[in-house]
Amino acid sequence: MNSPIRHHHHLAVSGDPDATLLLMPAWIEDRYLGVKQVNVFPGNTARGEPGLTGHYLLSCARTGRHLAQFEANELTSRRTAAASALASRYLSRDDAEELLMVGAGRMARRLVPAHAAVRSIKRVRVWDLYPESAAALVAELTEQGYSAEQVAADGLREAAGTADIISCATLSQTPLIHGEWLSPGTHVDLVGSFTPAMREADDTVMRRGQVFVDTRAGALAESGDLIDPIASGAIGETDVLADFFDLCAKRHHGRSELDDPDAAITAFKAVGASCEDLAAAITAYERSVD
Repeated sequence: MNSPIRHHHHLAVSGDPDATLLLMPAWIEDRYLGVKQVNVFPGNTARGEPGLTGHYLLSCARTGRHLAQFEANELTSRRTAAASALASRYLSRDDAEELLMVGAGRMARRLVPAHAAVRSIKRVRVWDLYPESAAALVAELTEQGYSAEQVAADGLREAAGTADIISCATLSQTPLIHGEWLSPGTHVDLVGSFTPAMREADDTVMRRGQVFVDTRAGALAESGDLIDPIASGAIGETDVLADFFDLCAKRHHGRSELDDPDAAITAFKAVGASCEDLAAAITAYERSVD
């Protein structure tokens, strides 16, 4: 599997925050070649339009022949939620019951059931910068059978303090979650902040937390949630304890290996990896042709 760090390109948009073009290639020699293009336009949120759009192209790595094209938002949201669930299986407490979902967009609708697939979630609380978006997600989750409630605009601190798992999926450029709010044993799942200018957690989250990432190379180079606290001296690169390769290979056993597993705060920072996209595309393609 060959999975280079993704390409970032920034675009000026009149009257809106800058947009970002992401290109994410990956290939398995003699088998498959794939590339994802993602367009991130933060200004769309205020207009009620998706902030992320894109597509994925899958080709044969022996001939270059085009095999399939996927809607990248769906592919990305599914594999991203699966990655968060995998991290939660290693890092959240086994008895975690309360999930705080920060952000109420497309990803939130995948992340809630993903976390519920690996932990017995009995209560879901939703906070969003736009209260109407949070209310819409709460209504959907309630209809699906979850015990869900909206967090008031000024209630994020209280909600973070009682949550067992906090999952953030936003396009925020300033920290939303503060480390001083967190209770012992909390697991923080950080899905946004996939550029150096984006933040979802402050330095104290990283300093108090035991830090894990999806890929070291990607997270350390791309996420403001790590770049900024390392630059400020709050943490160092060596404070990143493990990535998915370490966890899945059992070179690190996650929460169970920490000094005080019940009280430890864990922080998982994901920026996404092209190998995850390729694996998801291959799975979908091969199922479609069977």
